[in-house]
Amino acid sequence: IIITNQTPFYAESGGQVGDQGQLTAEGVAFKVTDTQKFGPATGHEGEVVSGDIRVGQVLTAQVDKKLRHRTELNHSVTHLLHAALRQVLGEHVSQKGSLVNPERLRFDFAHFEAVKPAELKAVEELVNVQIRRNHELKTAEMAIDEAKEKGAMALFGEKYDAQVRVVTMGDFSIELCGGTHVGRTGDIGLLKITSEAGVAAGVRRIEALTGELALQACNQTENTLWDIAGMVKGSRENVSTKVQQLLASNKQLEK
Repeated sequence: IIITNQTPFYAESGGQVGDQGQLTAEGVAFKVTDTQKFGPATGHEGEVVSGDIRVGQVLTAQVDKKLRHRTELNHSVTHLLHAALRQVLGEHVSQKGSLVNPERLRFDFAHFEAVKPAELKAVEELVNVQIRRNHELKTAEMAIDEAKEKGAMALFGEKYDAQVRVVTMGDFSIELCGGTHVGRTGDIGLLKITSEAGVAAGVRRIEALTGELALQACNQTENTLWDIAGMVKGSRENVSTKVQQLLASNKQLEK
């Protein structure tokens, strides 16, 4: 673990995973695989690739920009997802936990029953509408009481100081958050919800993808649909009818 007096690396907090990257100096390279908080200090976890690192040494810190950006997509859309769930399901919905990393997002929330397919679709469409509106993300530092008066949502399990950071996306979402985010909601590109399930009494979990990974998931579904259509000698438009006919035929043959 390497601790520096200042760093651009984001330490794991608020559901967002720690940054990865590298610390370097002449003849020295340290691969950072995770970043964590150690009291007031930020620790870079990883391994020495070359050279020796000494106390007092000056290092250049470089965050893996690609991983950071993909994490930002998932973090920013989590705020939109939270607001959309409250609009579609009701204001009783509150965040109970989250995980935001470069590959996906996981969002746990309070709700008394399974989310119906139509409701889930409505949530996904509402978020994608906000993405296309390309809201600018604005941040402001203010007193915690002022933030609450403005209606800012607090994240589950977080402890806040007297001064907090408020992240706003148009008139759709306002939350207390210390994490990293995109510049505009349009940067997210696309949200694709991949699953919804219960994880505890009164707690549901949504998992989703954004950006390029969301598009890849849509393409994979499209390819699967084409494969099935080919198997039943149909087209994408009539594949459902063809499968129903096949099932009915099999049932008749079994009789």
